Amino acid sequence: MDVFWFLPTHGDGHFLGTTQGARPVTLNYLKQVAQAADNLGYHGVLIPTGRSCEDSWVIASALVPLTERLRYLVAIRPGIISPTVSARMAATLDRLSNGRLLINVVTGGDPDENRGDGSFLDHSERYEVTDEFLKIWRRVLQGESVDFEGKHLKVQNAKALYPPVQKPYPPLYFGGSSDAAHDLAAEQVDVYLTWGEPPAAVAEKLADVRERAARHGRTVKFGIRLHVIVRETEDEAWQAAAKLIEHISDETIAAAQKSFSRFDSEGQRRMAALHDGRRDNLEIAPNLWAGVGLVRGGAGTALVGNPQQVAERIKEYADLGIESFIFSGYPHLEEAYRFAELVFPLLPEPYASLAGRGITNLTGPFGEMIANDVLPATAKA
Repeated sequence: MDVFWFLPTHGDGHFLGTTQGARPVTLNYLKQVAQAADNLGYHGVLIPTGRSCEDSWVIASALVPLTERLRYLVAIRPGIISPTVSARMAATLDRLSNGRLLINVVTGGDPDENRGDGSFLDHSERYEVTDEFLKIWRRVLQGESVDFEGKHLKVQNAKALYPPVQKPYPPLYFGGSSDAAHDLAAEQVDVYLTWGEPPAAVAEKLADVRERAARHGRTVKFGIRLHVIVRETEDEAWQAAAKLIEHISDETIAAAQKSFSRFDSEGQRRMAALHDGRRDNLEIAPNLWAGVGLVRGGAGTALVGNPQQVAERIKEYADLGIESFIFSGYPHLEEAYRFAELVFPLLPEPYASLAGRGITNLTGPFGEMIANDVLPATAKA
């Protein structure tokens, strides 16, 4: 199991849909989140992409030298950058991070944003481009001099003179819910990502990708993207969930849903269908809450509950074959600690032995000293 956290390069705060309690995203703040994730033992962090976010490659490049073990899941955008240039960027960052780069393949589901970036392709054409892009990208990073001519892309003598540390190339992560997306995952990517739908729906998607991959003689790993709201008691967790969206007006929800409706992303359509823009039925499965998706694009569901409940839900997804869990919570700095402290002890190794149980600091006491000379009692597992 690999547990990731999230860098909120599009903004952070205590509430959704309001400037109240908002927190500016600065390099110093992102450094705090990244270093917390690194010190707590998270496998890596996802850096989002798109015009609503700070540039993910610049952010990753700034944070790599400030962390030691943390991996960075950074987006490549077929259709708006050359596959050869993208491959060389990936090789450089992988080298400078000593093999800590992971690649998130993003086709882009917002036609308006795509047009602003110079891409006027429809859904099927974007997947054609992505397929050609990855064929070039993968070969370049494996040291080939590539000549390729496809329907959309053409390169001659494409190469990267400086190879990546990871072989054959930094692992490719990708999420998509359409048939075209599942075909791409089956043929070319290493880890297929799903957003946090109910377990039965996730199981169907994973089975479909597995079957398609098997036709190509391949196996694909799986990951999931979820928010988390975990508190010591279930009541406290649900109160925190309600508080997160307490400032959102019906007008804001309507405006957000109208914006999402222009997307041609099947995954975004499925996320929106979970709540249908309504507040009255947001618990769509046990401890699975769709409130985040009322106003947030992309991943719109959260695991809500006490540590034992959240760990049980994680295990349910793990039993389906999910190996990578990409979590986030508002605000992201505090919640990185809270999740590690409350849930890591209940997860498989290595997380059970990390910060949640407080045994990473072997050179001194863990916790505040009592009355100048009394060590705090060791917590029982």
